[in-house]
Amino acid sequence: MAKDNLPAQRSSARDIDAFLKQASRVPSVSQANGRLIFAIDATMSRQATWDRAANIQSDMFAVAQSAGGLAVQLVYFRGFGEFQASAWTTSAGVLARQMQGVCCLSGGTQLCRVLSHAQSEARRAKVGVVVYVGDCFEESADVAANEAAKLSLLGVRVFMFHEGNDATARAAFQEIARLTNGVYARFDPGAAKQLRELLTAAAVYAAGGARALKNYGETAGGEVLRLSRQLGEKK
Repeated sequence: MAKDNLPAQRSSARDIDAFLKQASRVPSVSQANGRLIFAIDATMSRQATWDRAANIQSDMFAVAQSAGGLAVQLVYFRGFGEFQASAWTTSAGVLARQMQGVCCLSGGTQLCRVLSHAQSEARRAKVGVVVYVGDCFEESADVAANEAAKLSLLGVRVFMFHEGNDATARAAFQEIARLTNGVYARFDPGAAKQLRELLTAAAVYAAGGARALKNYGETAGGEVLRLSRQLGEKK
C-alpha cells in the first residue's frame, strides 16, 4: 500500500537533534511564568497595524524569556460579530502563523467582549496582563467600565495601546487602564518602533512583574521606561 503521507526523505540524526534542541528551549504553557492576552482590533482599518504586530510579536517572547517565559493567547474581532480566541502558546512561530492567516474585515469594535473573555480566562488560571491594540471605540463606555472593574477584581491589569488620536477612544481606553491599575499609551499610526517597545514592555511585566519591567526599562529607555514609571506611580 502506498504511503503518500510520508516524507520523501528521512530526517538525518543531525536534523532530529537540532529540532529537539530547539523544542527544548520553548517552555510549555504550564512552565511559563507569565500569561498575556494579546487582543487586537482586526476591523478593516487595522490591516497595516495587524501586519506590523505579526512581525513584531516574536520580540515579546524573546524579552520575556529571561523573566521566566511567556504564554500568549491571541484574541481578535472583525466583521459582523466574529470573535476569536486562540489556544495558549509559548511559541513565537505558532503565534506568527495564527496572525498571518487573518485578514481584517469591516465591522464594529468588541472591546467589551474582550474584557469579558479575559475574565473567563482569569478565572481558569492567573492572567497577568491583557494587551489591547486599537484605534477607535464604538460601544457603551459604561458597559466597558463595568467589565473593566470586574476584571480588576481578578487582579488583571489592562495595557491599552491606542493608535492615533480619536478622542472617544482615548477617553474609554484611559478609563479602562485606570480601573484595572493598568496603563494607557498612545502611539502614532505606522510607528513600528513605538509598538515594538510597548509590546515588549507588556511582555516583561507579564512574565516578571513590576520589578522586572523597571530593570528592563532602565536599560531600554523609551516607551518601556515610560510604562514602567506609569506602573510605579500606581503603587
